Amino acid sequence: METSAAANPTIELLKTKSKQAALLWLEGFREACCLHRVVILCHRSRPLLKRTGQCFLLNGFLFLGSIFTLKSVVIPTLQWILPDGCSQLAPEEHCGFHDVKGFYSILRQVLIQLFYLFWFYPLYIFSFILSTLWYNDIAKYGYAAQGQTSTSTSTPQPMGKKEDSTSESANQAAKPAGIGGIVIGIGEQVYSVFLLTFFFLQVYATGFVPYIGKALNFVLLAWMYSYYCFEYKWNLSEFSLDKRLAFFESNWAFFAGFGSPCVLAIFFFSPLVSYGVMAILFPMFVLTASGSEAEQVIDAQRKKWKGSELGRLPIFYLADIVSLRVLSLLSMKSQNLAAGIKLQ
Repeated sequence: METSAAANPTIELLKTKSKQAALLWLEGFREACCLHRVVILCHRSRPLLKRTGQCFLLNGFLFLGSIFTLKSVVIPTLQWILPDGCSQLAPEEHCGFHDVKGFYSILRQVLIQLFYLFWFYPLYIFSFILSTLWYNDIAKYGYAAQGQTSTSTSTPQPMGKKEDSTSESANQAAKPAGIGGIVIGIGEQVYSVFLLTFFFLQVYATGFVPYIGKALNFVLLAWMYSYYCFEYKWNLSEFSLDKRLAFFESNWAFFAGFGSPCVLAIFFFSPLVSYGVMAILFPMFVLTASGSEAEQVIDAQRKKWKGSELGRLPIFYLADIVSLRVLSLLSMKSQNLAAGIKLQ
């Protein structure tokens, strides 16, 4: 009886937390699907409309169009010119069927690989670099189209508590001005690059885990894309990295929901097709995140829970440990190198 009585509160707590997580996930999913914000922002800003259109043309028309041309035109044409069967050219008894079939198959594969080598891979690199630059422009134009200043009026709070104007002023003053602030900003950017790089490797590695690998990969990909989408807004709002991570990990269910439509759009395609589709959709999700009032949405849900919290989930724990380790090793090597130069 005592065991049953002790288990009941635990079960009830799990049910409550599961319900809260599900509701926040649905709110995040709904926020990601508010694509009408993209239309509104593009209508307000012609530079934004132009840059978004350029992104669609490059990744949709050129990149995905090239894949479609390869699959539907180039490969069938090669199969017609270099058929699998010798009977299409002459009676089987008059030719070495297996030798011809093998030669044609190898020749087709060589030609297709040359197509990838001299067209797809250079186009992929070109598209990746140019799209990365364009995403920054799209985020800036979208942020400006909302009439926001470079500093947000509200900072994400990990526990859903809003600061008053005095504490906000203190928070702004906590970041040194001048060279000190620039150094801190550069340090945050370097750490962020390492953190997201190692988190990406973690996401990639989970795909090889037996049985549950695909499910883990889906959830981690959702978090990764969700963080990428909101990072543009947080950078422009000058949110410190520690507050971003605290807010993200404290509201993990919401951001898992926000990233799910991104992953659903690419999860079942080949890597090249997935990249092309994501390169088209990513600017829309960036703009959707830019127009999202995630803090207010999450606070509205928390008010219904009467102060109850889901708790912080250490999503970036492993990536954080590896990043700090790598940075410390790099720092030691630079110090040793500097000492060696002084001794000379």
